[in-house]
Amino acid sequence: MSHKLDADAVRAWCALALDALGRAREEIDAINVYPVADGDTGTNLYLTVESAARAVDDVFHGHATTEPASPPAFPDTVRAMAHGALIGARGNSGTILAQLLRGMAEVLTGDAGTSPRTDDAERLRRALRRAVESAYEGVARPVEGTVLTVAAAAADGAAHAPGDGAAVARAAYDAARTALAATPGQLEVLGRAGVVDAGGLGLVEVLGALTRALAGETTGQPAQGDAVAETSATRAWRTESCSADLGDGAEPSYEVIYLLEADDAAVARLRTRLDALGESLVVVGGDGLWNVHVHVDDAGAAVEAGVEAGRPYRIRITHFGAAQEERTRTRERAQRAVVAVVPGEGLAGLCAEAGATVVATRPGQQPADEELVEAIRRAHAREVVLLPNDAELRQTAAAAAEQARTEGVRVALIPTRSAVQGIAALAVHEPGRRFDEDVVAMTAAAGATRYAELAVAERQSWTMAGVCQAGDVLGLIDGDVAVIGAELAATAETVLDRMLAAGGEMVTLVLGADVPDAVADRLERHVRGGHLAVDTVVYRGGQQSAPLLIGVE
Repeated sequence: MSHKLDADAVRAWCALALDALGRAREEIDAINVYPVADGDTGTNLYLTVESAARAVDDVFHGHATTEPASPPAFPDTVRAMAHGALIGARGNSGTILAQLLRGMAEVLTGDAGTSPRTDDAERLRRALRRAVESAYEGVARPVEGTVLTVAAAAADGAAHAPGDGAAVARAAYDAARTALAATPGQLEVLGRAGVVDAGGLGLVEVLGALTRALAGETTGQPAQGDAVAETSATRAWRTESCSADLGDGAEPSYEVIYLLEADDAAVARLRTRLDALGESLVVVGGDGLWNVHVHVDDAGAAVEAGVEAGRPYRIRITHFGAAQEERTRTRERAQRAVVAVVPGEGLAGLCAEAGATVVATRPGQQPADEELVEAIRRAHAREVVLLPNDAELRQTAAAAAEQARTEGVRVALIPTRSAVQGIAALAVHEPGRRFDEDVVAMTAAAGATRYAELAVAERQSWTMAGVCQAGDVLGLIDGDVAVIGAELAATAETVLDRMLAAGGEMVTLVLGADVPDAVADRLERHVRGGHLAVDTVVYRGGQQSAPLLIGVE
């Protein structure tokens, strides 16, 4: 019996898609060879849909507190699904899927001029067509033989399909399956590897879930022969040749993803700049909120472009690396990796260049344990060293480490309380030595680094150093206010003198987003003039949370 396209159907769709991608995730990861063979497409799609499903559940739970006898409004549910996918989108395919859902939402909610009286079948036909149009608009350089091709085929299949909404969904699903099986003949890298497009396979799973939701299913396994993994057309391309030579030349070194608050004009300029910087550019969203994805060699420049366009946050930078790509192609984990949480784009680029998988934070918004678990998964290693770089993240990091251990990853949590301690730990990291020895060395380096930060008081309050007023510069040493001053550089000099009174060999200065280089120059001269044999290193951290971070080793 067919089910009406309503709020309950959307919730069932999200749940079924999440279940399907959960079962297919490893297979999709295993055939991920384009645009970069980093083996995470299935995981990225799963996390994208998980975010969408969570947003839909939140709408239902919120509505139940006010009107428990009825479901939430259909437009509210659809918008929540699209927004959840947008803010949770991961990777190239996840970002495109978010835009496909956004395009569907424009039609299903009536925002694109669809009459509320339009029947489900026609609404679904138009929604799938608008989804494809919006996805192509979001991708800078569309390539056929990818998820875009599969999406276009689904829309074509639905366009003239007779029957109700369930029949249209089935026609779209069947057309997508056929298109997926043809992708190895359209994209050379797929043909050489003997696989279908990973993103396309994920989309077929999502469309299959829609078909089942409109057929009245809510949970459970698909019917025998209904899953894509059971079709002979797909199985014909799923061979053991994934370790074949897949390279067409040098690939970009980094994947950069961030959410961006910006207007349309600024995003248009951003597209042009990022297109010149790298590859696999996808910019999706609208109404002031965008999800940006690009592969580049200069991660810092990609983030800087976002800063110029608006306000980027939830910045994620992943270092591909030739060795990592080769390990992923053969589906072998790296032996060891480091995951670091950092507060600014400059530090994110610095840690990524050192080989770490980075989780960049936004002021006032700490990452959840699932976000850290995802980063550990992206690191794709048997052994992971986790650097939270924030005292308040210790419990969250511990929970993430415990979850990763249940998935077979050996995780060591080094309780770094500041980014400068994380930098010190990374500096002595040696993947070639025994895991325990490496962890001990990194822990010792972090522990031997005293840390301080300069902050601006937001209100009058009592501190360990006395009463401060709003606007005062606070010098915090090892987490406690030790100095209250009126000016950043002078206060930092006092902090440095106190820290170096107990000795030190190296001073690390990490400049915040708005701190001029002249401050660093002044502090370097101060250290050189008053503390012989102490070296100083300066990084442009870009953090918004604190104007200056200081480390003394």
